[in-house]
Amino acid sequence: MKLAYWMYAGPAHIGTLRIASSFKNVHAIMHAPLGDDYFNVMRSMLERERDYTPVTASIVDRHVLARGSQEKVVDNIVRKDREETPDLIVLTPTCTSSILQEDLANFVERAQLDAQGDVMLADVNHYRVNELQAADRTLQQIVQFYTEKARKKGDLPERKTAQPSVNILGMSTLGFHNQHDCTELKRLMADLGIEVNEVIPEGASVHNLKNLSRAWFNLVPYRELGMMTAEYLQAEFGTPYVDITPMGVVETARCIRKIQELINAQGASVDYEEYINNQTLYVSQAAWFSRSIDCQNLTGKKAVVFGDNTHAAAMTKILAREMGIHVVLAGTYCKYDADWFKQEVSEYCDQVLVSDDHGAIADAIASIEPAAIFGTQMERHVGKRLNIPCGVIAAPIHIQNFPIGYKPFLGYEGTNQMADLVYNSFTLGMEDHLLEIFGGHDTKEVITKGISADSDLSWSKDAQAELNKVPGFVRGKVKRNTEKFARDRGFQEITLEVMYAAKESVGA
Repeated sequence: MKLAYWMYAGPAHIGTLRIASSFKNVHAIMHAPLGDDYFNVMRSMLERERDYTPVTASIVDRHVLARGSQEKVVDNIVRKDREETPDLIVLTPTCTSSILQEDLANFVERAQLDAQGDVMLADVNHYRVNELQAADRTLQQIVQFYTEKARKKGDLPERKTAQPSVNILGMSTLGFHNQHDCTELKRLMADLGIEVNEVIPEGASVHNLKNLSRAWFNLVPYRELGMMTAEYLQAEFGTPYVDITPMGVVETARCIRKIQELINAQGASVDYEEYINNQTLYVSQAAWFSRSIDCQNLTGKKAVVFGDNTHAAAMTKILAREMGIHVVLAGTYCKYDADWFKQEVSEYCDQVLVSDDHGAIADAIASIEPAAIFGTQMERHVGKRLNIPCGVIAAPIHIQNFPIGYKPFLGYEGTNQMADLVYNSFTLGMEDHLLEIFGGHDTKEVITKGISADSDLSWSKDAQAELNKVPGFVRGKVKRNTEKFARDRGFQEITLEVMYAAKESVGA
């Protein structure tokens, strides 16, 4: 039944397909019934790719159920190996086809006998993990596969690069602003005099994975993707990693200082304090903007933040620590990593919510009535119903969150983008005043106590007209209070008399 509702993170096979299609010349075979093969359409539409998505569905149908899948799956793998000549073919079931409990590892071994390229099975538990966890696991599995292959051939590099270098882990197709973030991180590393050794998986070749061991350190900008790979590389080669997301002025500086610490510990001698100070004062406008009269008008305003761990935690810190905005609630749908999130945001917000139930999150927002929301596209829809502005900061995302223009969220240019997003996400005093003067506010029906429930009361024409006279920013609260008053007293229709009585009952 859960698939009938919106989901914050997709099923496991979506994560595996994201990783496979991010690499260059890697093909994925999806063992699935018809209907599970929507990934190709989704990626082609959102990423606006010129090349066809390298994913083939090996359809489970009644013939497969009658005879078994091995012959069909093996034939599909060998055929794609011959037609596309990929370096690697990744086979993945979906949640639906996993029910068949087939020995897909055996299918892979059989196909490898006839295939020229490498063939591997994505080893994830489709019943226990979601898209993000599966993506993290699949990336680590592919890195391990090619590391061990190079080791057997005696082809692993033995030395680090001559100059300080970094692997950037976790840049993926369908990631939130990943391409822009990657460009900004490359610029940041160049400014710091650090070579970019490899970026994985987006645009990477599996043949270069053996070179990951040459980097001085690994950078994991997103907690959801790349952590397992960083931990594997640390265990295998002793490569340290930085997992501080450089989002916002404070966290970007903290990330750079951690990088300085790691490379100095390996024989370099760098001091980035002057660079941090110069970027903070002159390149990033966020520090100046937070002291301007425009931003001071936001001080103390209430906000709700919700998203994946990385972006929700970073945004909570930016709002509370850098802009003086009151974060009433900070939440994440990454339930598997809840302890980390709570530790990161607890001191910056009043309440922490860990949930993947979009209805419960919508009701929490409705009861708080914040001045702005910073969340996913799902919270943006909630905000539209509540007449509360929302800035999108994390997946799930729509086409509008794949901008053609340059809009990174990370690094010092990212701080400018974040300042704009925050400022433009609030309905400002003069804007609200002008909307009231010129009748620009939306007068659609607003919610009852919870957004997930429809109103069971009717409003008379006179009462509705009176409600429409209430300023937009408090209209939802007036409507809810009036409906609660009427419901508690058993009224079926709200008239002008009921409105006035409700008003008197709260001493307004």
